[in-house]
Parts: sequence; C-alpha cells; structure tokens
Amino acid sequence: MGTMHDDSRSPSYTVSCDDYVNVVEFSPFTSGTTASLLAYGGNQYVVVGTCLFQEEDMDIDGIEFTVLRAFHHEVRVDALAWSPESYLDQISHIRFCTAAPDRRLRLFTSDLQEKHEVKVLDGHTSYINHLVFEPTEGKQIASVSDDHTCRVWDLDGNEHSTLRLSSPGISVCWHPEEVFKLMVAEKKGTIRFYDLVNQQAILSLDCGQSPLMSADWCLTNTIKVGAVAGNDWLIWDITRSSYPQEKRPAHIDKAHLFKWSRANENLFATTGCPGKINSQLLIHHLGHPQPVMIGSAAVGSGLSWHRTLPLCVIGGTGSFAFGLLKCKCPF
Repeated sequence: MGTMHDDSRSPSYTVSCDDYVNVVEFSPFTSGTTASLLAYGGNQYVVVGTCLFQEEDMDIDGIEFTVLRAFHHEVRVDALAWSPESYLDQISHIRFCTAAPDRRLRLFTSDLQEKHEVKVLDGHTSYINHLVFEPTEGKQIASVSDDHTCRVWDLDGNEHSTLRLSSPGISVCWHPEEVFKLMVAEKKGTIRFYDLVNQQAILSLDCGQSPLMSADWCLTNTIKVGAVAGNDWLIWDITRSSYPQEKRPAHIDKAHLFKWSRANENLFATTGCPGKINSQLLIHHLGHPQPVMIGSAAVGSGLSWHRTLPLCVIGGTGSFAFGLLKCKCPF
C-alpha cells in the first residue's frame, strides 16, 4: 500500500521499498486488468507490481500497490523497458528488458509462477543509456549507448541492425504504429529519425546546444518532439523546422530527463540532475508559461507517466513517489 499526501509540493502518493530506486517504469500497454503494471529496479533486483489509484477505483484509499514478483539482477539496473507482450490474464505473461553498467541487456520473461527465463544480449562496448521495445508486437528491442551506436535486437539476442552515430546515443523511441520508424537522440544535440528498412536517416532536428540529456517523442501526436539540454527544455514541431519552436529554462542545476504524458499531448515532465539532496520534478503544460506542478524527490532518478492518468512517478532513496496533476488546466 502507499501513502497519500495533501501538500501540493509533496508527492500525491509514496510507496516505500528497501533500497535505492534507480529506475521506475509504468508499462505503456494495457495489462488486461484495471491496474497498471509498474517495475522498479535497484542495485541487484527488479520488482514488478501493479498500481491502482483512487482516480480509477473509488473503493481505494489513495493507491494500492501490489508486488507480483521480485527478480534477481546481478548488477545495478540503469534502464528498463516494457514489452507489449506483458499482461495479467488467466495466464500471466511478463516481459521486460534491462540495461546495466556491465554493457549488457537482460531480457526477462516470466509467467510469475514457475516459468522464468533471462536472456543476456551482448554487443555494446560502452554504457547503455536507454532502450525500447517495438510497440506493436514487441519482437524487437532498440538500445542506444555511449559506444556511438543504436542497435536493434530480436528476442533471441541477435543484432538485426546497427546504426552508427556521431556521438553517444542518449534516447531512443519507436513510432507507435509505423514499426520501421525510430527516433534516436545524440548527446551532441542532434535528433534523427531513421527508416529501419534501409537504415538511413530521413529527418534530423538540432538542439542548437549540448549536451542533450534526454529526448522523447510525443506518441499521442508524433509531430511533437521534446528534449532537455543544459538547463532548458525544448519542443519541436517536426513539420515546421529542424530547430525548436519553444525553448525555456527549467532547472538551475541542469536538466536530466524529459518525458511526455501519455494522457495529454500538451503535458510533459522534466527532472533536474540527481546527486544532490533533492531532485526537482517539474510538470509543464504547453499553454502555460510556468510549470503547472513542482515537486521533488530525495535524489530522484527515473521518470515515467501513467498510461491514462495525468500522473507520473519518480524514484529515489527507499521509495518511489507519484505526482498527480490536479490543477485546472485547459486540457
């Protein structure tokens, strides 16, 4: 179970856990039940559970978090992605992939009972920054690394293609319907869209500054791309220009992560760099000049949005916290 809070600057809900939460991810796919799948990773484990909020079920007092299974992970979890082939039905099937400091991806498949398989994907020669599943069937995984590559893998661990980048790969996003379109953001400030059939770039965007720390494709309106670089957030309309249409300073201590809401194409969240006593979480609305919600987490890391609610989660020391947007915005 979680804890509710009333203070607008403190989290709406908090769930305590035993260790530091490096990564926390809502599944962006329906679980087959009312609840949402959520995974969080620490130094040697991944915990998979379900979240149900009082906004979804009036019988719940705040939040109901249920642990389904804890998975042993040999090393720290640095990134995690959910497969669309994850559901809780009469026969449960969970699949997710992690990235770790040993430069390996680990693909977990489980029925939450007896069947449990881990496949190691070897190939990157430096730190892996981000990964994503192909969102329609989940038969491929894309990952980006400091080794200046974006690699596309199948579920057997074979590398299907390798895109050579001109600087470290920071973020990777897959088009929600067009399975051959991939967005790759590079640290030097370039964001490119690739056609995976011919492995060529078909469009590129320029931050005009570096280092680019995080970028995200708005999957509810794919002409929008957002990123953070330096202290600023930046937004592109890819039909208009390769340079950002909007840019604003957000975090004094440098911005760290950018994520679009899955429930509203005008909402996005940014975080400041972790490593200080607190890490600032800001929720922004494109119609508002200032953030519409400000929060903080104890040395926060990881950032993920709920699939249908205007609610995001951030990890931290001994807990992960949820921020629910309750202000009256022109949605």
